[in-house]
Amino acid sequence: MTLRRFFDDVPDPERSLVVLNRTSPDPIQRMLGNLFENQPIPIEEVTLPDSGDDVVAVVEDGSIIAQSSLEELQDSILLINSDLFVTGTRDLSDISLPDALARLDDVPFRLRGYPASHSEKLLLILLSRYIERTAWERGVGTLRASFQDLSRIEDEVGTHRVYRTLDTTPVDVHVYGSPGWEPPPDSEITAHAGYSEDFLRSWFVVYTDPSGNEDIALLALEDEPNEWLGFWTYQRDRIEAINEYIMRTL
Repeated sequence: MTLRRFFDDVPDPERSLVVLNRTSPDPIQRMLGNLFENQPIPIEEVTLPDSGDDVVAVVEDGSIIAQSSLEELQDSILLINSDLFVTGTRDLSDISLPDALARLDDVPFRLRGYPASHSEKLLLILLSRYIERTAWERGVGTLRASFQDLSRIEDEVGTHRVYRTLDTTPVDVHVYGSPGWEPPPDSEITAHAGYSEDFLRSWFVVYTDPSGNEDIALLALEDEPNEWLGFWTYQRDRIEAINEYIMRTL
């Protein structure tokens, strides 16, 4: 039994993105299309006279369930690259998740990293940082995050800075991966190391909040080298099951 079991009941709601009254240049629309290329999220453009310009809406069952400006998507993901996160150029306080991305929850994505794709994997990176920011802002609860190789916490400047910041909060932080890094003596972070498939091929960031606020979890598995099957969810029962499995197994 592995973390793969949690993909069996992902609901995969039928959602689509609609760009309303686009006035932005064609390259921006192509970037949006490239981000969701080969994903179960169709994109279309619509002109509606009574709506604002350059709005990206999430549509489910014919109704808009979330929307963001195209500018928000440009600033958060379309016009950036992963180096901003790896090098720590973008602090936790700078991380924002547009509503139009947040409401693509429970959709299974298959995402490729560089060089196969310049943008797809950014969805997982952005969601990971958003969950970490949520834990940091609330300052309570438990955060569990996997890195495949724990040495990444030290080697990646941005990741090291994030977890050094989280270590100053009351959040109970647990990190997972193959051996390669141990928390310093003055750290409250708990490291879990191993060599099973769950340690070596999973990417998860799971935040549970005992105060009753919304939990959030991202789970992805590396099916092929640098190719990930993943989803994020706010469903409390699903998050509790994932969290319980990680706590008991890893």
